[in-house]
Amino acid sequence: MDAVRVNLGKEGERRTWLAGFLQFLVLYGTSCAYVLTTANSLRAILKANCYHKEGHQAPCSYGANLYMVLFGLVEIVMSFIPDLHDMLWVSVVAAIMSFTYSFIGLGLGIAKVIENRRIDTLRSHPPENRIMKKAFMVAIIMKTFFYLCCGCFGYAAFGNDTPGNLLIGFGFYEPYWLVAFANVCIILHLVGGYQIYSQPISVDRWCSRKIPNNRFVNKSYKVKLPLLSNFELNVFRFCFRTTYVISTTGIAILFPYFNQVLGVLGAINFWPLAIYFPVEMYLQQKKIGGWTRKWIVLIRMFSFVCFAVTVVGLVGSIQGIISEKLS
Repeated sequence: MDAVRVNLGKEGERRTWLAGFLQFLVLYGTSCAYVLTTANSLRAILKANCYHKEGHQAPCSYGANLYMVLFGLVEIVMSFIPDLHDMLWVSVVAAIMSFTYSFIGLGLGIAKVIENRRIDTLRSHPPENRIMKKAFMVAIIMKTFFYLCCGCFGYAAFGNDTPGNLLIGFGFYEPYWLVAFANVCIILHLVGGYQIYSQPISVDRWCSRKIPNNRFVNKSYKVKLPLLSNFELNVFRFCFRTTYVISTTGIAILFPYFNQVLGVLGAINFWPLAIYFPVEMYLQQKKIGGWTRKWIVLIRMFSFVCFAVTVVGLVGSIQGIISEKLS
């Protein structure tokens, strides 16, 4: 939001609010997807053990609603953490778990390709801005690397039968303990990731600044916990974050469709936040005039093509959710 406000100036006030709304919508949707993915990982652990004992054709079926509720309860407890400054350890654990299950999935994909021996189908300190730019580039490169590798080796191993999630959709059955361990890593990553994604949506600090004299918003109570230090409970923060967790859990239970939910989130996020706003800010920064060759070919045509991709992806994902819901 700050980038849009600074680069687009007063003319971008409405677009600033639109960018903020879309960002919060994506964060909220990601929280719902985390609830769903965690439940699927818990089921995958049970299925891995079931398939190992009963055989790969055994009807190992487990419901997801109970595990979504359990994850919601864990997140309600985790939401007592006041803000990002107090959850460094959560971020570190989540990052380690992310790398762990990514390497496991990549390794299993490579091993499956080697086992098949063929491919089914190819389907002082530096300034903050420089630090953030470097961190952003490293994150994008690593993310792209793992997505491409897991996607390519997944299709190389399974062809058109590739599941939406290699570790949850049972592209791999053995070694079952490694599949189960990878899903444990996914769960630990999502427990921390949920909190990190949810923090920007928490309104307790914003409300505290806006209404500093309101006791319900600002009053904290010291709670003594056995074997732990005193804990400060803010009733407003507890109510808001508990309601938030309950709402994301409820939506995940109502729409438990992993691939389709990710498709909707990706479509909502792609054109507005990854194309439109960066393009508009680029036009302002470079002072590119309207109806020039660069303005038409490189900017508007490129943006229009990406917008068309977003619309098609969004319509397809929504159609998939409706079809799953009615089937």
